[in-house]
Amino acid sequence: MTPMVRPRFAQAALACIALFAQAGCAGSALAPTGTGSMAEQAALGRAALPQNVPVLGGCSVFPADNPWNTDISQSPVDPNSANYLADMNAGSTNLHPDFGSDPHYGIPVTLAPPKTPLVPMKFFAYPDQSDPGPYPFPKNTRIEGGKGAKGDRHALVVGEKSCKLYETYDTFYVGPGWRAANGAVFDLSSNKLRPDCWTSADAAGLPITPALVKYAEVQNGVIEHAMRFTVATTQAAYQHPATHYASSNQDPNEPPMGLRVRLKASFDTSSFTGESLVVLTALKKYGMFLADNGSDWYISGATDTRWNDNDLDQLKTVSASNFEVVKLGQLYTNC
Repeated sequence: MTPMVRPRFAQAALACIALFAQAGCAGSALAPTGTGSMAEQAALGRAALPQNVPVLGGCSVFPADNPWNTDISQSPVDPNSANYLADMNAGSTNLHPDFGSDPHYGIPVTLAPPKTPLVPMKFFAYPDQSDPGPYPFPKNTRIEGGKGAKGDRHALVVGEKSCKLYETYDTFYVGPGWRAANGAVFDLSSNKLRPDCWTSADAAGLPITPALVKYAEVQNGVIEHAMRFTVATTQAAYQHPATHYASSNQDPNEPPMGLRVRLKASFDTSSFTGESLVVLTALKKYGMFLADNGSDWYISGATDTRWNDNDLDQLKTVSASNFEVVKLGQLYTNC
């Protein structure tokens, strides 16, 4: 098939990964979400969940041994790391937090309570790579950028009881259901990947929601998962857990989808404070996956008016040259 190539958007449009994170609202159909503490989960009347695994809507976000939750701080460096970094313009680019206090940016996550009706879904661009409906999408499911937005129009819904994650791209309400370019369903209790060569709401076939930096977890002082970033050009290849590429470029030095980078252990974080320090600490332990084509070295996160933009701006001083590529596994190139 023709690879799914996403258009590049201006900086403002790319600064669109958001999640309204407050654990205290878990009872409403459009409850803001976040990584809750064990005490918060108990307060919500749910059984205790595994330690050191992110929690969303009362559900563990994948098992502890899932790639998203795996400590890669001691993993070997890829022998082609320098070439990948050069092609990702690491020497001339700094990190950019693609989130902040501006409430107009972001991909909000909708929590769907157990009694949320299942509604029909129609997929118009990639039906052969979509998980069929019905989905538990309320009529007022939040859309990236708002009801009348242009751009990616992602919709992310977590089924609270089923612990399934539903994500769509270019999403529109048509009543009683929804119309979208494609749709993907992830079982949050499983390590199962999408089929090889299948996309998702993200070009790499990865889930978006688990990768977002969330206000609640940062305020708790620790991020226990890998993050997500974009670069302008990628290779026509992917490695697991990615399952799809969005390029026709066969240059072996271009980064494949699913490439994972981490902040070097030697990088001095002693001058960083608050929210930025929490992010940088996690980038040393869990790193981040290349998930889509976009602006170089943009890190995706949840929007929340409580973010301290001055604090987050510290990340913009970190050169991407301080990262290294974790050794890749098998590359898939035959989609």
